[in-house]
Amino acid sequence: MARRRKAFGSRWLQQSVNAMTRTAVRAGQQAMKQALRNAKTAQKATPKKAARTPSATPKAARAKVRAKLAPPALAPLTLFPLKSAAAKRPPSRRASVRRAPSTRRAAEQPGWISGIAIGPAGARRFHVHRPPGLRRGERLPLLVMLHGCGQDAAALAACSRMDRLADRERFIVLYPEQDRLANAHGCWNWFDTRSGRAQREAATIDAAIEQVCLTQPVDRARIAIAGLSAGAGMAALLATRRPERFRAVAMHSGIAPGVAHSSATALSAMRGRRSSTLALPSAGSAIAWPPLLVIQGSADRVVAAANGAEAMRLWADRAHARNSPPRVVQRGTRRAATLTDCRVGTRLVARLCVVEGLGHAWSGGSPGLAYSDPSGPDAARMIWRFAASRFARDEAG
Repeated sequence: MARRRKAFGSRWLQQSVNAMTRTAVRAGQQAMKQALRNAKTAQKATPKKAARTPSATPKAARAKVRAKLAPPALAPLTLFPLKSAAAKRPPSRRASVRRAPSTRRAAEQPGWISGIAIGPAGARRFHVHRPPGLRRGERLPLLVMLHGCGQDAAALAACSRMDRLADRERFIVLYPEQDRLANAHGCWNWFDTRSGRAQREAATIDAAIEQVCLTQPVDRARIAIAGLSAGAGMAALLATRRPERFRAVAMHSGIAPGVAHSSATALSAMRGRRSSTLALPSAGSAIAWPPLLVIQGSADRVVAAANGAEAMRLWADRAHARNSPPRVVQRGTRRAATLTDCRVGTRLVARLCVVEGLGHAWSGGSPGLAYSDPSGPDAARMIWRFAASRFARDEAG
């Protein structure tokens, strides 16, 4: 009995489906015939001399009918509407800050020459800016510029505008560049002296300097080094390891050597909670360090302002120098700066420049760029004048 009911049910279901299919087919045929009749009627109503439009042909009419009878197409399912989401995203507050040009286009910049230096830390790219109109036999000073975290060579060149100054004052600029495989944020590992990584990177930068001295018209007696943030820490470290190489060193918002020895101690040092433990030799037993210029913002929340004074103290203790009374200078509407010199007799050992209200940015840099504050005194001019005065003093003997 159950088998009969099941067979009857399946037979009834099949008959119903067949009936529905036949009904749908008949309805489609009738609609097609009616559309063809309407098309023929419209064709007869048109004048014979008039040109037949594509929409009046039977073939076009059949296509139009098929389009009407076809089921509506489903909209594609988009799981991640990236384009629409980006278009509807509200503008960021930092939209006014432009990103500096990448070093991928460094070769396209006028006066730039790119190369690779090999050292204990591996291979590092570098870029060289030469002023135009080099004369035969001419030897020019060299300024080494080390970028900070989140930057590259082109970013530092853009915010500091050092290339423009180099064209006017006629000196060569070298921009070594950190490898992202060595540090994901592009920072020089100035702090990692315990493992020796900082020393290896310093030696690799020194290899790039030597390579540029061999291939470019550099006056070896006039070489200076400067850096921003992590680049400042590396510049100071390199100056203490190779003091005979440099005639001046400039730190912009950086930390002195010996204050940190690992990534953990570096964070504490950036907050100004550590002092340098660098061993100082006895007086007269070692080569004097090159004169130091420290530029530090009083409102720097990344590198505490106390680090500028600590760097100056380290240089003063090594040379047994004394601080002169501070003086306040201000040019126009730019931020005021407090200058403190440290001397041995008449010889300048270190100079500390604390810019009032300056954060963690290049003072007097290009407007609209990251890590750049155009309202401060021009750090590029300050660095070059400091280095040029050291060059002139050494030449005078």
